[in-house]
Amino acid sequence: MCGIIGVVSNRESNRLAELVVSCLNRLEYRGYDSVGVAALSNTNLEIRKAKGTVEEVVRKKNIKELSGYAFLGHTRWATHGGPTDYNAHPHTDCNNNIAVIHNGTIRNFKELRDELQALGHRFKSETDTEVIPHMMEEYMKRGVDTFQAFRSAIRGIQGSYAVLAVVKGERRIFFAKRDNPLVIGLGDEKTFIASDIPSFLPYTRKVIVISDGELGYITPNSVYIEDENGNPIDVTSRIKIIDWDASSASKEGYPHFMLKEIHESPIAVKDTISGLLSEIDKISEIAEEIRESSRIIVTAAGTSYHAGLYFSLLLARKGYTSIPLIASEYHNFRARKGDIVIAISQSGETLDVKMGIRKFKEEGAKIIALTNVIESDIARESHYKLYMRAGPEIGVAATKTFTSEIASLLFLYSLIEKESINYLEKVHETVRNVITETEGFAKKIGEELATKNNVYYLGRGLGVPLAMEGALKIKEIAYIHAEAYPAGESKHGPIALVENGFPIVFINDGELVDELEKNLQEMKARGGKTYSISVNKRLSFADTEILVNADEKVSSLVIAPIIQLIAYYASVKRGYDPDKPRNLAKTVTVE
Repeated sequence: MCGIIGVVSNRESNRLAELVVSCLNRLEYRGYDSVGVAALSNTNLEIRKAKGTVEEVVRKKNIKELSGYAFLGHTRWATHGGPTDYNAHPHTDCNNNIAVIHNGTIRNFKELRDELQALGHRFKSETDTEVIPHMMEEYMKRGVDTFQAFRSAIRGIQGSYAVLAVVKGERRIFFAKRDNPLVIGLGDEKTFIASDIPSFLPYTRKVIVISDGELGYITPNSVYIEDENGNPIDVTSRIKIIDWDASSASKEGYPHFMLKEIHESPIAVKDTISGLLSEIDKISEIAEEIRESSRIIVTAAGTSYHAGLYFSLLLARKGYTSIPLIASEYHNFRARKGDIVIAISQSGETLDVKMGIRKFKEEGAKIIALTNVIESDIARESHYKLYMRAGPEIGVAATKTFTSEIASLLFLYSLIEKESINYLEKVHETVRNVITETEGFAKKIGEELATKNNVYYLGRGLGVPLAMEGALKIKEIAYIHAEAYPAGESKHGPIALVENGFPIVFINDGELVDELEKNLQEMKARGGKTYSISVNKRLSFADTEILVNADEKVSSLVIAPIIQLIAYYASVKRGYDPDKPRNLAKTVTVE
């Protein structure tokens, strides 16, 4: 849940500090409780860090004046110890010769801390991370060289981690990875290592993805990686060229990444469908596996769960035994041979999804991954890989990746059902027209909802997952209490809260319209203020309605950007930053 960046260069310069700050700005979506930087020069290892956003801490601590040839940078989402100046990363050993930044959690940190304190080590924070520099210090005291000290420290910790470390006097950055993302960028006379590719995308598109259990170090001109048994890895065979460009990771004139990414949904859907078409033979084989499976378990978290629930309902309607499963509840389900598990994660790193697929693999299930990140952990650990091609998504709230997930799942569903996929080839144009034609109406609804403290989202059938996504979106970025229900279920409790002016948003995807109309009138009879997002057929008695004409097979792709725009404008009207919702981070890599 934290963002980490390391850069090592042949030249010592304070321009490297500016470069690290630019990387941190692109990593901030991963956590914004605190920020810190370590600068390593020929004569010094200097740490500057504090609670606050990147902009606040860079200004307050004059981080751009730091000079050095190697830098570490960290944006924190707190897991151990509160969001304070002293808990901000980097953390150091007793003598400030070693600096470490970390993304993940160390399960045995208390035992390690007690042992180190008994040996005389002095701790300055409440974090689990601080045990690592003290462990390295302890090994180095015993005469071990710096890399072996790092290797021994990593072997002593249990849990999940992406760790970077620098040692005074060394022109290299040590790294290790388990269950948290880490990728190397090969630049011109400098080498990067970070939580994700967009952080260093303006400087290089040549990358090496680090696998679980691997560790090593980078220098300005070289990379050394070894597996968990200490065997060196041929890094040249791992180099990939990413086809994203730097503009993908900038706002390009939009006030927020979230709005830009909603507007990128058409091209994201187009690229997703084009990519799937290029692999249609492979995906047809996957569809055949699904047809022949005994059960289909669809597991995901948050927004991806809603895409998975939509897909699961489509399959259930065709008679498949399809089971939607919230990823963090994987303990409650036992897979068996003959099952197919479809694991959905935009980052490909969601730890709950990863833990679930490992369990289900052991129990005999085959795993199909759907992710947006090539060679992510979940993709690598699965039997089959499906990739969206939505491009980097910086805003914490998932928007274009949700739309691309739905497009991918519709594509797969059509192959399972052996039906034509022609209806998807031009669907990006429909999404573009919907955004153009409805944004003003969505803004008006969002700004009205911004004045409310509660809202219901109701739907029927395939509209239910979209209602759930609408409620989640406005809850996470506008901080409005929102609940979603099947509209028929609203009579069994939720309607008790409806009074004069209580807002209810109906998701009308064009099916079960008569039933929805009855539910809407029930709400109006109790004074509710009703809104409808409708495809093809009106809800006649809605107070405010956005009506779109489109093929009902793609109604989900039509409705998705509208509910996202409503949430976006509600957040902006309330004065919040929708790119950085409080207490949330883009990629959840802790249990």
